[in-house]
Amino acid sequence: MTAPASQRDLPFTGVANDPVRGIVLKVLSVCCFVVMATMLKATQTIPAGEMVFFRAFFAMLPVLLFLAWRGRLARAFATRRPLGHILRGLVGVASMSLGFFALTRLPLPEATAITYATPLLIVIFSALLLKERVHLFRWTAVVVGLLGVVIILWPRLTVFTQGAALGNAEAVGAIAALLAAVLSAFAMLAVRNLLRTERTEAIVTYFFISASVLSLLTLPFGWVMPTPEQAALLIGAGFFGGIGQLLLTSCYRYADMSVIAPFEYVSLLLTIVIGFFVFADIPTLTMLAGGLIIVASGIAVILREHVLGLDRARDREANTP
Repeated sequence: MTAPASQRDLPFTGVANDPVRGIVLKVLSVCCFVVMATMLKATQTIPAGEMVFFRAFFAMLPVLLFLAWRGRLARAFATRRPLGHILRGLVGVASMSLGFFALTRLPLPEATAITYATPLLIVIFSALLLKERVHLFRWTAVVVGLLGVVIILWPRLTVFTQGAALGNAEAVGAIAALLAAVLSAFAMLAVRNLLRTERTEAIVTYFFISASVLSLLTLPFGWVMPTPEQAALLIGAGFFGGIGQLLLTSCYRYADMSVIAPFEYVSLLLTIVIGFFVFADIPTLTMLAGGLIIVASGIAVILREHVLGLDRARDREANTP
C-alpha cells in the first residue's frame, strides 16, 4: 500500500519546468511508500495502532531535519488553526489505522488497489458536501472506478457466498481497506480546508505529531513488545515514509500535478511483484481486473481535472483587464 491521501499533502513550493526530474522523484517516492507498506506487513503480530505510532513518529524526524536544513523549521509549527489540525489528525489516524489493519489481513497488492478509491471518493464528497460542479465525464469515471472496487471486494465479502462465515479475516480486511479509503477522502477535504490559511509544512508536521500522540491512546488495547527484527522494520517503515513524503513534496516542484499524479499507479506493479516474491501472494484475476479498472478511472479523472484547470486559467486571463 502506498501512502494514502490522508498521509500526503500538497507540495511546499511552486512548479519548475522539468517533468523528467519530477517523474523520477515521484516514482522514487512511490517506491519508498511501497517499501514502508512491505515493512509494516512483515511485522506480522504488531497491532495497527502501534504501527501508526512508529510510522508517524519516525517519519517526522527526516521531515523536520529537511525543514531545518532548508531554514523552514519555524514554518512547521506556525498555525492559526490548531483545532483544524486536531480534527484532520483524528480522521487521518483512523484512516491510517484501518489501512494498516487491512495490510495484516489482505495481500499487499489488493490492499493497495482498494486505496485507489480515495480520489474517486473525493470527487463524490466534493460534489455532495462542497457543492462543487461535477460533469458527466467525471461522474462516469467515478462510477466505473467504483465498479472496479466492487470487483476486488466481492470475492472477499464472503457473507454473500453460501455457507461462508461473516467473520472471515479477509472479509474484515477488505471492509477495513474500504473504510480507510473513505476516511482518507474526508481527510483530504480537511486538508483542502486547512490550506486556505495554513502552510503545507505545518499541515504535514502537525499531522505527524497528532498521529504520534493519538496512536498512544491505543496502548490499553494491546500493544506488544516488538522483537529486535520487528522494531527495525517499524522504525525503517517510519523513515521510508518520511523520505517518501520529502520526495513527493519535491516532485511537484518540477512538473504539473496532472503530469506526475498518474505515476502513483506504479505502486500496483511494485506491490504485485513484492507480494509474490516476499509474501507468496498470487494476484487473482478479479484483483487484476478491478485494479486496472480503478487505475484507468483514476487517470481519466486526473486528466479531466487538468483540462478543467486549463479552462479555468484561460477564463481568468480572459477576464483580467
